[in-house]
Amino acid sequence: MFHKKIAFFSALCMFLSMIEYAIPKPLPFMRLGIANMGIMLALYVLPIKQVLLLTLIKVFLQALISGTFFSYIFVFSFLGSFSSAFVMILSKTLFKSKISFLGICLSGALANNLCQILLSYLIIFRSSTSYIAPILLISGFISSLILGIFTQKFVKNSIWYDSLLKDDDSNFQT
Repeated sequence: MFHKKIAFFSALCMFLSMIEYAIPKPLPFMRLGIANMGIMLALYVLPIKQVLLLTLIKVFLQALISGTFFSYIFVFSFLGSFSSAFVMILSKTLFKSKISFLGICLSGALANNLCQILLSYLIIFRSSTSYIAPILLISGFISSLILGIFTQKFVKNSIWYDSLLKDDDSNFQT
């Protein structure tokens, strides 16, 4: 049944990504990371390998939809998304029930932003990266704070998600 769950979470990530594309960005490179809600929800439903597969699917589909597949933006998205996924998985694994979705979201956003700042330094801006780093870190903190709180409230009130946690596959019957 996991393949149906991966397909579902992939579709959820793309739906959330489309919502994000509809929101005007204050700066062209800034993303809110709304699609990461799908990854965070999957952390408690799918095994680690499948969460990583979901992350890969999310990155490739976002690149195809946004037309950035053969650009440096794809490299930033790919490495940022995977650094975020690894840190979220690590946070969940290390802290188990002691970490909330807010903590997972904040840790993932920090990993993503630090990875992208490092890439900016190495690939594009060099020392000028210091001008953009505070903007990325502050905006990443604010957007992940909002997304983490929203995800926490969603999970707390969702009967559907609760059934996924209980491994009730009736949500995925065809």
